[in-house]
Amino acid sequence: MEEIIMQKLKILADSAKYDVSCSSSGASRHNNGRMGNAHAAGICHSWGSDGRCISLLKVLFTNKCEYDCEYCINRRSNDFPRAAFEPDELARLTVEFYRRNYIEGLFLSSAVEISPDHTAEKILQCLELLRYKYGFAGYIHAKIIPGVSQEILHRIGLVADRLSVNIEMPSSKSLQELAPQKKPKQIFAPMRQITNTLIEHNSLVGPGTMFKGQQLNTPEHYLSGPETGFAKPVHQKAGGPKDSRDFRAPRGMFSLPEMWEQESIQLPAQKKGSFAAAGQTTQMIIGAGGESDKSILTTSENLYRAFKMKRVYYSAYIPLIKSPKLPDIHTQVPLAREHRIYQADWLLRFYGFTVSELFQDGSTDLDPDLDPKVTWAIRNLDYFPLEVNTASYEQLMRIPGIGDRSAKRILRQRRYSAVRFDDLKKIGVVIKRAKYFILCCGRYYGDRKFEPEVIRSSILQMESGLQMSMFDTSGAPSIETSQESQDVGRLAI
Repeated sequence: MEEIIMQKLKILADSAKYDVSCSSSGASRHNNGRMGNAHAAGICHSWGSDGRCISLLKVLFTNKCEYDCEYCINRRSNDFPRAAFEPDELARLTVEFYRRNYIEGLFLSSAVEISPDHTAEKILQCLELLRYKYGFAGYIHAKIIPGVSQEILHRIGLVADRLSVNIEMPSSKSLQELAPQKKPKQIFAPMRQITNTLIEHNSLVGPGTMFKGQQLNTPEHYLSGPETGFAKPVHQKAGGPKDSRDFRAPRGMFSLPEMWEQESIQLPAQKKGSFAAAGQTTQMIIGAGGESDKSILTTSENLYRAFKMKRVYYSAYIPLIKSPKLPDIHTQVPLAREHRIYQADWLLRFYGFTVSELFQDGSTDLDPDLDPKVTWAIRNLDYFPLEVNTASYEQLMRIPGIGDRSAKRILRQRRYSAVRFDDLKKIGVVIKRAKYFILCCGRYYGDRKFEPEVIRSSILQMESGLQMSMFDTSGAPSIETSQESQDVGRLAI
């Protein structure tokens, strides 16, 4: 019996590895009297808000799918081993892995076997066994299958810490072409239900600082949809934008028409924070449907505004399936593009940027050579250089090389004495980028002409040297380089 369960685990963990909400460890190491364990099948690593690495059992409940989505390795027409857990099998497996210190939580997704409700009912049984029979109090991230009934979704939310409904395709056109069995209404209805329920429970957690200063007490306040058209940014005389709310985003390719026609869902009041306290996320595939970076990020911006998603994940399409509708099987995986989109997403969530700003020159794709924040700054040199001793917090956040922490340190130091150029590195500013866009006590420290092409070539040269130094075997990388390379979403911002 144990061998059968482990065989199922091997098959279903392998089928789950393309979900990018967390990444597989791929390591197998037994405990030899030391602390902790690692198991190759199904163990993945995620990270907490404090930077701590968390091990999760990442697995599908079943890979027997009724759908035939072109891009999916588990699609119905694909010939490969199939398996499915029984609810108690997966519940016991999770508890035993936890007792052996393999994992700290469960990341559970699934293909659609028979119907969304049939599969979701079995997932619910498994999670309720974990919580109520085995007393498991660890972290649970559950994927919600589009088309599931409201009652089942609500009960899953009461036993899971985080919920996610994968949108997969960034536009309705590619969804219709590559996954015709999935409908936008089936995807957005559970998203809205989750958002409404989180609001009722006063436990809504959202995308960083995107809505800082806004009162979002009712679903109608932000489920009315993003505003249409482009609005010209309002800037202070000193340079950068007056406030992030002065920038308005256009409606995206995924206009979500069905979403706003539905009534708010009224559910029984529960204990505060008991429903999916860690919020909801979603995932989009990059490079399968031919969308531009602008259309992908516009869809993300609309999702953040409509549902206040905790995060949108992006998965570079891996060409494993031959299809005339998909990129050639020998096409290179667009990992660099995925990385730039993550950087732009970080700017949307934490830096007050909008999609209309990032593509205000009429382009539709991000610069593959420079991160989006540097690209925006070079295209808007008329806002720079900014004097660090007088710039507002919002203006400081627009300067490449200055992030939230270093901006707050600058503001704090300015209360007691002027910030000098030599102080900036100690504060945490990345001088190699910031020096081209700032004044310090009235002096410009950039060693090049204040012209777009000159600054661009200088930063490109510096970035090339930084990448080389990260792989230099003559010595360990500097502290500055090591810190910059820790987070894919924040690198080079």
